Amino acid sequence: MLLTQSQAPDFELYATPDQKLKLSSLQGKRVILAFYPADWSPVCSDQMALYNEMLDYFHKANAQLLGISVDGKWCHMSFSADRKLHFPLLADFEPKGAVAKAYGVYNEEIGECKRALFVIDENGTIAWSYLSPVGVNPGADGIMDALEEMDKNKKV
Repeated sequence: MLLTQSQAPDFELYATPDQKLKLSSLQGKRVILAFYPADWSPVCSDQMALYNEMLDYFHKANAQLLGISVDGKWCHMSFSADRKLHFPLLADFEPKGAVAKAYGVYNEEIGECKRALFVIDENGTIAWSYLSPVGVNPGADGIMDALEEMDKNKKV
């Protein structure tokens, strides 16, 4: 897993069936990367629903949330619509897990992303990261603490 103060690797992944999103296009904003194992699984569904509820708080902190798994763009589209999610789910589908591998959070044994969180600052540097057990929803407290810490450091 990449360490804090590392430069976040740039990537470009499908956000919809016909549109890609590039991490570097968000420079100047904070970015929350939420890697998760799979759409439709109970823990992932709860985690993404929680983050959907937290979007106002993330936006107030100038942060864009991106969910990432190895599911395909069509699966993401269906999952997002069903769960009424209002943030992009990115398909790390082909080559499978390439972005998760770049961040050190790909589980080769089962072919899924690990449940990992990264908060990236406005300059593309990893400010905070967390690896959660696969069966545990990491919640949003760590993300909020990291965003608040970034605000404190900015004022100093």
